Amino acid sequence: PTLDDILARLAPSDIVLVEGYKREAHQKIEARRLEAKDRTPLSINDPNIVAVAADFPVEGEKLPVFNLDDTKSIADFVERAIGLVSPGK
Repeated sequence: PTLDDILARLAPSDIVLVEGYKREAHQKIEARRLEAKDRTPLSINDPNIVAVAADFPVEGEKLPVFNLDDTKSIADFVERAIGLVSPGK
């Protein structure tokens, strides 16, 4: 199904987390893995990418970068990014 179809079925929702749909125009966190076939960063050409989560050190990235396994920090970032908590918390 398309992302719009999924969102329509889940409405009303405050937040929906999806994997994939990297070509859609929604806010997303780019996952980078050292073992990936293609490690070309997507954030360079996608203004909808708001952060990066990687299983290796990422240098020179202008977006916030998280360790791929740091789910608490990623969840805290998502809460702030969508306005569920104040930026200072």
